[in-house]
Amino acid sequence: MVNKKHKVFIDGPIDPGFISEAIAKHSGKKSIGAHSIFLGQVREDVINEQKVAAIDFTSYEEMAMERIFEIREEMFEKYELTCLHIYHSLGRVSSGEICLFVFTSAPHRKAAIDACEAIVERVKANIPIWGKEILEDDSVIWKKENQELSSGAHD
Repeated sequence: MVNKKHKVFIDGPIDPGFISEAIAKHSGKKSIGAHSIFLGQVREDVINEQKVAAIDFTSYEEMAMERIFEIREEMFEKYELTCLHIYHSLGRVSSGEICLFVFTSAPHRKAAIDACEAIVERVKANIPIWGKEILEDDSVIWKKENQELSSGAHD
């Protein structure tokens, strides 16, 4: 059930059109009764009196892909899911743009919602993705470890 060819990383921000197309592609799957979606967006936090203009995401991609596929396998085993998709940005994503898109589908809403929440928590805690915050004066600050490991600009 786990598709190892599933594209996970997207260069730059995740386009809203991509998100709507992903949702539309599932309308023909008549066993689905619910979808749950999480969209992580880069916040315009203020650090040292400077606004965060963007985050530059980097990853140890090979390890990240292995961990993502482990998460996918666990979620399909734990929840009655029809589909599960995880997309994360790499490279520069400006404040206000989407950097994480998690999309689950299931026959019933509880499985879709619970799985989506569990996936987001696992991605944020276990995937080697780092964010370098780019401030409005072009100075750079790496996200701190006590902040969220990956996708740190969204809750």
